[in-house]
Amino acid sequence: MSGSVELYEYEYAVLRAVPRVERGECVNIGVLLYCRRHEHLGARTHLDQSRLLALDPVADVAGVRRALHGVEAVCAGGPAAGPAAGDSPGQRFRWLTAPRSAVVQPGPVHTGFTADPEAELRRLFEQLVL
Repeated sequence: MSGSVELYEYEYAVLRAVPRVERGECVNIGVLLYCRRHEHLGARTHLDQSRLLALDPVADVAGVRRALHGVEAVCAGGPAAGPAAGDSPGQRFRWLTAPRSAVVQPGPVHTGFTADPEAELRRLFEQLVL
């Protein structure tokens, strides 16, 4: 008889590129995942440039890439996170998922349970972005 696996609650949000906010069209470009129990905050991102440009042929691709690098830096913490470096992973997740009217926007926050936050982040990324 095998032992039970302990599951931990996590929260996640999909990052979207919305090149023309007034039209509301978007392409999924990343996933953020926060697991309080593990103090884990991770991001996986991927920009499909052709999909973005299909929504807006003059979209600022370089600007979206810079925003994604910034999100990854905030998730990683440390000096690259800038002013957020001293914040807890939970505080950084809340800041990253706060609603904003910009080209890179977080979707709604969802919850789930996992034994392995990093594996769950990979799964969500493959399912929702790739």
